[in-house]
Amino acid sequence: MRQSVTYLIRNAHILGGDAADLVLRDGLIAEIASPGGTAIDGASQDVVTIDATGLVALPGLVDLHTHLREPGREDAETVESGSRAAAAGGFTAVFAMANTSPVADTAGTVEQVWRLGREAGFVDVQPVGAVTMGLGGQQLAELGAMATSAASVRVFSDDGKCVHDAVIMRRALEYVKAFDGVIAQHAQEPRLTEDAQMNEGVLSGILGLRGWPAVAEEAIIARDVLLAEHVGSRLHICHVSTSGSVELIRWAKSRGINVTAEVTPHHLLLTEQLVTSYDPVFKVNPPLRSDSDVEALRAGLADGTIDAVATDHAPHTSEDKDCEWGAAAMGMIGLETAVGVVAAAMVETGLLDWAGVADRMSFRPARIGRLEGHGRPIEVGEPANLVLIDPHAARKVDREMLQSKSSNTPYAGRTLPASVVATFLRGRATLLGGAVVDS
Repeated sequence: MRQSVTYLIRNAHILGGDAADLVLRDGLIAEIASPGGTAIDGASQDVVTIDATGLVALPGLVDLHTHLREPGREDAETVESGSRAAAAGGFTAVFAMANTSPVADTAGTVEQVWRLGREAGFVDVQPVGAVTMGLGGQQLAELGAMATSAASVRVFSDDGKCVHDAVIMRRALEYVKAFDGVIAQHAQEPRLTEDAQMNEGVLSGILGLRGWPAVAEEAIIARDVLLAEHVGSRLHICHVSTSGSVELIRWAKSRGINVTAEVTPHHLLLTEQLVTSYDPVFKVNPPLRSDSDVEALRAGLADGTIDAVATDHAPHTSEDKDCEWGAAAMGMIGLETAVGVVAAAMVETGLLDWAGVADRMSFRPARIGRLEGHGRPIEVGEPANLVLIDPHAARKVDREMLQSKSSNTPYAGRTLPASVVATFLRGRATLLGGAVVDS
């Protein structure tokens, strides 16, 4: 049984602001005081004292888009291994996508994933339910049953596939209104992306790879924001990747349409130029885009048009990834590198401060997913879901040091700014001194 430990965190800069001491006790933030001003005795044997001088304290990060692969592809990832990776990345909650085997399209399957997350205990695992049975796009899944299950599903997505039928999409948007759910759309017009391999443009022609046009994403977003407006429902756009998509979402929000959006860390930092290596680690859905797209995505995240950073952590075995480009699976892992990538793309460029990072990686994702107990302010009485980050500790990414079962990271050998030092889930350390803490 896990023992209750009191933590005294000294001199942490809350949201990157003034330094303070924090006391974590019984799963809650019990006290916040000026440095040296807490009532607790830091020398007590019942207290673990952490020197957080120079560290930034943020609410625990929340990932709206994680692939944990279990059930069905435990060779690539499990709920436990993915949860360990999430804790190492500073996350206290992740939304597990539905494209497992079997698909998470029933109450029984989402409850299985939810319980596996509780048993692992490193982060809160909140299942995402499929929109359609088997991700087939033909028949709505058991949306109501999943919503009323023990997992209390509120986010539904066929991610990996687009809900391309407008009638099915409308029915899904209408259905989830009854329990304040949200449809998270993988915006990809399938007919425009058949056999597509990379971003469509001059470079795809030079490399001889079938292009993936921006309009394939933008056309679905345009349709779906209008559907969401028509039925008065909530719509979330997964992994936005083009400048045109940012403009469409900005326009929709200006009309008062209830739409939110996410961007991945890799789409904020990496560009299509990396595909010239033909290294399948850079093969991802949606594809890496142009420099101008990256610039627009950063600007959209900075001004709030894009609400959240979501990793789209997509583990694959070496057999599925270490092969020729055309045969390789799409996707890259990202939980353990998210903070460093966002620091490089947004903080070091002056586009976001650490309070802004907290907003885009904790507050807003929790609100979109209707996730209780996460994305809360760092205040006395709130759940002690926290992450401590060293903004000055650069980290070289080493595949051998990753917690994920898969190693398909595009950042191997690359030095990223900022490092996660500690993660606390309801006052219990899941990561301490950069090492995952087993129960």
